[in-house]
Amino acid sequence: MADTGAWRIVEDDLSGAAIRALLEEHFAGMLANSPAGSCHFLDFDGLRAGNVTFWSIHRGNDLAGCGALKILDSGHGEIKSMRTAVDFLRQGVAAQMLDHVMAEARARGLTRLSLETGSSAAFEPALALYRRYGFADCEPFADYRPDPFSRFMTRLL
Repeated sequence: MADTGAWRIVEDDLSGAAIRALLEEHFAGMLANSPAGSCHFLDFDGLRAGNVTFWSIHRGNDLAGCGALKILDSGHGEIKSMRTAVDFLRQGVAAQMLDHVMAEARARGLTRLSLETGSSAAFEPALALYRRYGFADCEPFADYRPDPFSRFMTRLL
């Protein structure tokens, strides 16, 4: 059972077994719901790139989820690798992480935040969360191309 203490978000170096396992689950989940050529998740090396900051969120000692911010240019960032651990679904983990990523983007002077996610029914909870936070559908950005398995969303900060 999950600890009921306060949420704690930390910059994560991806070295822990628990975060690696959660990311492996994330990769598998993306591949299970979209064709490989339409999956745009960052692998471990991609999450360690200089323009990416990766965080994990914890309640007590339990890993609850993760998320990342990729800097695209001086004003534009991209949300990456948002995932909630199964034991923490529907407990507000994604909202906590999204609040954090958005605050970090603002603190870094970004004026726009965008994301790419899947388009199948499996992604509807994520799409609903992003809509609640003011994200709207947009055209592909950065190096993305139109893809029926992808949804692109953006918002001004």
